Amino acid sequence: MAFPNPLSFAKRLLYRPAAPISAEVRARIVHHESSGVAALSPDSEETVAGGALAGEEPEARRRRSRSKGHGDRPAREDGAAPAREFTPGMFGAIPVSGELHAALDDMEYLNPSPIQEGVIPLMKSGRDVVGQAQTGTGKTAAFGIPLVEKLDQTLNEVQAIVLCPTRELAMQVAAEISRLASYCNLRVVCVYGGQPIAKQLEKLSPPPQIIVGTPGRVLDHMGRGTLKLDKVRVVVLDEADEMLDIGFAPDMERILRMTPKSRQTTLFSATMPTFIKRMIDRYMRNPEWVQIQPEQATVPEIRQVYYEVAQRDKLRALQALLREWGEMPRALVFCKMQTTVDRLANDLQRGGHPVEGIHGGMTQGVRTKVMAGFRSGAVKALVSTNVAARGLDIPDVTHVVSFDAPQNAEEYIHRIGRTGRMGRSGLAIMFVSELEDFDVLDQIKVLVGADALARENSAIYVAK
Repeated sequence: MAFPNPLSFAKRLLYRPAAPISAEVRARIVHHESSGVAALSPDSEETVAGGALAGEEPEARRRRSRSKGHGDRPAREDGAAPAREFTPGMFGAIPVSGELHAALDDMEYLNPSPIQEGVIPLMKSGRDVVGQAQTGTGKTAAFGIPLVEKLDQTLNEVQAIVLCPTRELAMQVAAEISRLASYCNLRVVCVYGGQPIAKQLEKLSPPPQIIVGTPGRVLDHMGRGTLKLDKVRVVVLDEADEMLDIGFAPDMERILRMTPKSRQTTLFSATMPTFIKRMIDRYMRNPEWVQIQPEQATVPEIRQVYYEVAQRDKLRALQALLREWGEMPRALVFCKMQTTVDRLANDLQRGGHPVEGIHGGMTQGVRTKVMAGFRSGAVKALVSTNVAARGLDIPDVTHVVSFDAPQNAEEYIHRIGRTGRMGRSGLAIMFVSELEDFDVLDQIKVLVGADALARENSAIYVAK
């Protein structure tokens, strides 16, 4: 048997023609070699540069991200993908830039909601705005769209800051604005507590155009000198009443005082406590008010029921309802105290129910894990405080249970607004136990109508 010449065999291996490279791969190689941009993981949750990989140029992003229905485009003769051309369009009756129109198309936002119809034109014109709307009405896009349109993409300086009461809401808002800016060269950085600050420090240099964060962590960065607000053009206070309830009132005022007086200020609040009204008078210039009509606060698809239950019997009453329903529904269960959340979640878990608790006393890692389970469906129900629930926007919730009665009628409206979304039916249940609960019950009946809120007897009090 003849063996091949080793030298000729090696030559064949070394000089074998390379496999052809596709136009798409060639375009990526050309881009990375010319721009010096390294491929980075798209999993970052703190920073999004216009919805792109960190450091990616807008042109590369446009080649990478295409709106639905456009498909792949043929490469040019030089191997690079052709630049996408954007045509200005309309969001309902609101004119928007081509880049924003493409992003709205990707997000399947066809027509503005009432709060968006009212707020967007006012913010684009430079007016200060006060908006009253509950979660799920499209508030984030109401201020996010004007931010994307108004800010200067060529300046590496903080031009807008959005303050939120909770980490979850801040992350949600930052992600939404990033999607709106997916075809723009705008960077969005989210800063919040519960995460090592060193990770956020890396994202703040060079400065992004938009900061979204909780007041405490924003002040922390300001104190370190890693965040400067002297160039801010727009300030947004989202869920201002909740920031007040948490104790962020001094922080909100301190941050506002560190921004230019010429800034534009937009404030959203479900309720209007006296302090919030004072802030509006002190820090806003002749604001326009955009309010959802009271009759829109609840929808007929939500069935509202209350039970008069002794404080010591509330767990038994909830367990009786679960037996009646047959299985744990997709639910939010509200409690006043973090300790109550922990205790109730543990009690329900011992009964074999797929339930988790969430509140501000938990670490960010635990909260993130809980939310991932809830969104995936592994966790059927969340037991939560009012504050923790402010950052949650999950449209398929079918049941809202006020295990502890709300403190006022406005809080009740905000709770039950978590169900009955987009024409779906929903059930809102409230346990009335303490003497002050009956005062709140009377307020709720005035607001929603006595006929809308039905009293039922708990099965634990029905004689067998």
